[in-house]
Amino acid sequence: MLRRLTFVIITLSVSYIYAHSQPQIIDRVVAVVGKNTILQSEIEAQLLQMKAQGMSMGRESRCEILEDLLIQKLMINQALLDSIEVSPGDVEMQLNSRLQYFVRQIGSEQALEDYYNKTLLEIKEDLRDIIRDQMITSEMQAEITADVKVTPSEVRRYFNTIPPDSLPMINSQVEVRQIMIYPEYSETEKFEVKERLNNLRQRIINGEDFTTMAILYSQDPGSARRGGELGFVSRSDLVPEFANIAFSLREDRVSQVFETEFGFHIVQLIERRGDLVNCRHILMLPSASIEAKGKAKNHLDSIVNLIRNDSISFRIAAVRFSHHEESRISGGLTINPMTNSSRWELDQLSPSDYVAIKDIKVGELSQVFEARDDKGKPVYKLLYLESQTAPHQANLREDYDLIQNMALNSKRMNAILDWIEEKQKRTFVRIDESFQDCNFQSSGWLKSIADND
Repeated sequence: MLRRLTFVIITLSVSYIYAHSQPQIIDRVVAVVGKNTILQSEIEAQLLQMKAQGMSMGRESRCEILEDLLIQKLMINQALLDSIEVSPGDVEMQLNSRLQYFVRQIGSEQALEDYYNKTLLEIKEDLRDIIRDQMITSEMQAEITADVKVTPSEVRRYFNTIPPDSLPMINSQVEVRQIMIYPEYSETEKFEVKERLNNLRQRIINGEDFTTMAILYSQDPGSARRGGELGFVSRSDLVPEFANIAFSLREDRVSQVFETEFGFHIVQLIERRGDLVNCRHILMLPSASIEAKGKAKNHLDSIVNLIRNDSISFRIAAVRFSHHEESRISGGLTINPMTNSSRWELDQLSPSDYVAIKDIKVGELSQVFEARDDKGKPVYKLLYLESQTAPHQANLREDYDLIQNMALNSKRMNAILDWIEEKQKRTFVRIDESFQDCNFQSSGWLKSIADND
């Protein structure tokens, strides 16, 4: 049951896209959980989406989808009783992220609007409640499993229950340390980029379109293609300097030029809704001079010489010299944001980092190379290959963290199953008799049908 729940939570909003491209069925309520209803159309929409992904559908598929939806509605009902909420700002961020996924899948925002004969705003309104329910469900799961922990002995016992032929194959993984040195921007370079932005600001004030200017000139790849629009965000979603400006503007007004850690901006407020703002911006970065780049590279080359001459270890050099605060404090050790661990599969590295380490051995340094950081700024980097594993079947010695997470997830799943069985007894649940032949994994659902006979 729970093995499918995560899939449903992730893909519910995707099923909306498939549902809205199909002929509408005559709808009806097929289940009630507390004050929440489940419609036949919800089941059919997910069935269509799963078929579109090439998944084989059997007679039991509708029952499996219904059970997953029953679980979600049960959690939403309890979240309401427990006053568990998600902020409108968080919903908007997730909504914008999901929409961008749809846009990437179909090719462009215009293509998305044309295909469904709706504006982007109308699609967002259709999806907002679905996204909020998904997020509340996730919050409820986190609440249920907050105190679940696993001990080393539990990890070993869990590992011993896995049949040898079911152990996952682990791709080659690496641990990488880095030292990053940024070129310094001169006051002249900063002045020049501010002047360019001031000129754009004046053109906008004189009547030219901010959206067009953003598409043409903004150096923020995430928002430039949307005319600089960020979507509704809360103050906490923005860096302080940006938030202070955005929340102080009146609608349609354009800010003065200001600086953040990302570069220099101008902002136009589109709309404010309580604690949320929707605005568009243009970002520009100073251009580092050839001299500044050369100085940064030479600085890093001198650090390489210190390390090669055993005058300093890579870890200490990273702590002393690296400009990247997040990795500097851990001796340059990089953290994989997809796993929150220090291990990376090779295809998870940025292209420039992969090229830098692909031909070196453990304990060796890369060449100094120029790259772009996660904010798009130029930087010079030096990498050190800390460790590398060969492809292998998972084992406790090399993959303890992975097995620990598997054991923890299994224990969390059992905790959720126990919670579901307990809440079924105390929550009003009614399921249409047309689903009475379903082989639900939890017998508590079937009891609701029997009680209504």
